[in-house]
Amino acid sequence: MNIAKNSVVSLGYTLKSRTGLSLEEKQIERTTRDHPFVFIYGAGMLLPDFEKNLIGKKAGDKFDFFIQAEKGYGVKNDKHVMNIPIDSFKSPDGTLDLNEIRVSNVLTMNDNQGNQLQGTILELTAVYVRMDFNHPLAGHELHFTGEVLNVRPATAEEISHGHVHGPGGHHH
Repeated sequence: MNIAKNSVVSLGYTLKSRTGLSLEEKQIERTTRDHPFVFIYGAGMLLPDFEKNLIGKKAGDKFDFFIQAEKGYGVKNDKHVMNIPIDSFKSPDGTLDLNEIRVSNVLTMNDNQGNQLQGTILELTAVYVRMDFNHPLAGHELHFTGEVLNVRPATAEEISHGHVHGPGGHHH
């Protein structure tokens, strides 16, 4: 069976990324035959260019493709880097948890509309915490290499739920 809309796909792959003019790639993620990435093709949950590079492939087919930053997680946007008053991070007694509020730590925050955002702490000062709310892979070219392990039709229940059931998928 070839990969098409509403097929359940199992992949073993390696994701590497690089930024700017650098040719050096850094491994970000790796899945294996024992722990594959399993998804419903065409469910709208993945990067469109990721799916475009897999359509028509079948079990045993290998792949090797790049996704430019603009078509991946976007380019870094300076508007998503902000200084938040340090008092926002203090407990009611005025203390700051330095195990949590430290450079390079990722925190879940809420915006003015209550949406959850992941932010990386870039800097701490006596007055503010500088945080980057860009996706961690914003500005990165993505390089996927791997193999299609299995392709099967999704069940009506999987399609209605929007996720895979059974091995490699969700268990109710």
